[in-house]
Amino acid sequence: MQSEKIFRVIKPGVLTTFQDLGRNGYQKFGVPVSGAMDTFALQIANILVGNQRSAACLEVTLVGPHLEVTAPDPITVALTGAGLEPKLNENPIQMWKTFRMEKGDRLSFGKHQSGVRAYIATAGGFDAPVFFGSKSTDVKSGFGRSLVGDDYIYGYPTEAKHGIGITNPPIYQKSVEVAVIEGPHTDFFTKQGRYNFFNSPHTVNANSNRMGYRLKSEPVTHEDNMEIWSDAVPFGGVQIPSNGSPIILMADRQTTGGYPRIGTVISSDLPKIAQLVPQGEIRFTPITVEEAQQRAIQMEKFLFKLERFKLN
Repeated sequence: MQSEKIFRVIKPGVLTTFQDLGRNGYQKFGVPVSGAMDTFALQIANILVGNQRSAACLEVTLVGPHLEVTAPDPITVALTGAGLEPKLNENPIQMWKTFRMEKGDRLSFGKHQSGVRAYIATAGGFDAPVFFGSKSTDVKSGFGRSLVGDDYIYGYPTEAKHGIGITNPPIYQKSVEVAVIEGPHTDFFTKQGRYNFFNSPHTVNANSNRMGYRLKSEPVTHEDNMEIWSDAVPFGGVQIPSNGSPIILMADRQTTGGYPRIGTVISSDLPKIAQLVPQGEIRFTPITVEEAQQRAIQMEKFLFKLERFKLN
């Protein structure tokens, strides 16, 4: 099936890229995983328009793009994630719900309201370059690029229902509590450092990005002369450099790291981090592996039921 032009980019926004669930299986070869920062919002956007959950969407960061439909036939679109005041032909439209767009219609965004990243999905999916089995953009690794003005976005438009949505979508807060599985280097930190990590608020620095969220807080101090070999790092791993300021590793993280890790944010809480604005506040709480697994299972059950309901 040949793709066709479905959007013309009038304005690209601050950082608008194609993202899916990442290039899994290649980290051992030094290839970053990348993918959506908020995989929950991305999967719901795809489910609403009838795509596979792993399909690529447009990830929009803080300031949205201005797009004009160029497809000859109507297309079905869904928007999830951050509240960025979306508009269809200058009229407000509802998030977390499918809507119809026709040739010449324009999708734009206004003021930031909540969250950081929004996701645009179209029924049939987007056509974008594939690197190591993924359409995810990782500019630093040379995999794709962000949108620029006068780009054309290609896709495979298909028929889909309009007006489908979800009730009770996530509400993105400026202060969040996230669960952390401790380790693997817990013993590398002082008793006071561990206390500060779990009992003090942490503020997101403005220089945080898709690679990592840098936090400002009471120092999480190391024991003397504690060094580690570089090892593989997970999405949500919390590294502590010698200055005691935590770094939460995110989607575009490097494949290995040499700073001790005090813990890992559980997968079901990563969307809270991905949608936390600069100067937002985080508090960490310890959790067992078994509890984390149950929360992951609950999220997967929700997505599975939503997928089955929307596709049948």
